Amino acid sequence: MSNPFEGLASPKKMKRSDQIVESVKRWVVVQDIQPGYRLPNEKALMELFECSKGTVREALKSLEVQGLVTLKTGPNGGAILARVPFPLASQLLRNYLHFQNPTGPDIYRLRKLVEPELAALVVNDLTDADIEKLEELTEQCSLAPKNLEERLAQRIAELDFHSVLAERCKDPLLAFIGQFLNDLIKDLVIYKKVQLPEQQDFSRDNLHYHRELIKAFRSKDTDKVRLLMSEHMASAERFNVELEGRLAKGFLSSAEL
Repeated sequence: MSNPFEGLASPKKMKRSDQIVESVKRWVVVQDIQPGYRLPNEKALMELFECSKGTVREALKSLEVQGLVTLKTGPNGGAILARVPFPLASQLLRNYLHFQNPTGPDIYRLRKLVEPELAALVVNDLTDADIEKLEELTEQCSLAPKNLEERLAQRIAELDFHSVLAERCKDPLLAFIGQFLNDLIKDLVIYKKVQLPEQQDFSRDNLHYHRELIKAFRSKDTDKVRLLMSEHMASAERFNVELEGRLAKGFLSSAEL
């Protein structure tokens, strides 16, 4: 039997099942294998990697946990290559950052670089339905919230505006980073700070920029979109820097916000 994994071996110091996992990953990249492709069965993998059934099963389970394969049982079962779902990839990376304590300003330092280019790239790809969704999310934030639940819903809607753009972005890296940063803000900014007094100026700025961006998207003015998004991110960064400073100094009060 020819070995499709030949030349893709991992360092010997690595556990055998992990070597198999890494070999499969490299094979997928080198051969440009697409989701839906069925891996060799357990017996074939045992022969190819000269290992036990337990080692093969451990490797396949690891690939499944990582989201790279789905395992099916039965006569037509086996391991089938799968596209790693964004929620899983985002959650694993956010888990890594969970105890790194990134702040709002840390996030916006990167976000102000990503969002303008991402928005400019999707100008010609947004559908009428997409723009209607952007309008719906924007106007959801047009009235002052009556309670904590409404405040949280508005903050989520503001981020979902940007998620719509990321979902339409054809650059996979920009799309992933854009969506990931939105998730990170939800985890580490909104849920920590939503119970603080409302930042009314911040909310008004978000509403203004989202409305202006919609106009620019409708007119397909790429330069205007990039400029508006740059200003929007700079404004959001400024508010977050100010808020972090007040929190750090213990000066936060309803009067200040």
